[in-house]
Amino acid sequence: MRKTTLAAASHANAVPAGALSEAHAISALAALAQPTRLAIFRLLVKHEPVGITAGVIAETIGAPHNTLSSHLAILVRAGLLRSSREGRTIIYRSDVEGVRSIIAFLVNDCCDRHPELCNLVAEDAVACCAPKAKAAKKTAKRKN
Repeated sequence: MRKTTLAAASHANAVPAGALSEAHAISALAALAQPTRLAIFRLLVKHEPVGITAGVIAETIGAPHNTLSSHLAILVRAGLLRSSREGRTIIYRSDVEGVRSIIAFLVNDCCDRHPELCNLVAEDAVACCAPKAKAAKKTAKRKN
């Protein structure tokens, strides 16, 4: 099936390439400062890289369908989620690069601008979020 990015999910305040601006960081953190959106984000991170549909999200977290689309749109505009159409179905996924940008923004000045010295983001956490790393781990487990 053909996958395309939805127009509604790819407009407006897209996270810029490179360093995240303070305005984008504030937008992303504000989006997560709401219980339903935080639950949606955490659920989608658990289902990365496959993603899930809005119906499954609503059922899992107990959100009414009429407010779920607003929450999803806020998270997409904040650079935390992305969506794609697979046939007639819309799949929502966490935006791993957007999340990495926010983490980098938060720890960039750590340890006199050497965040790797602070070890705030463990190498395992970085590796687990990369789709290639997940696939490699699953392949390695199957071989053992």
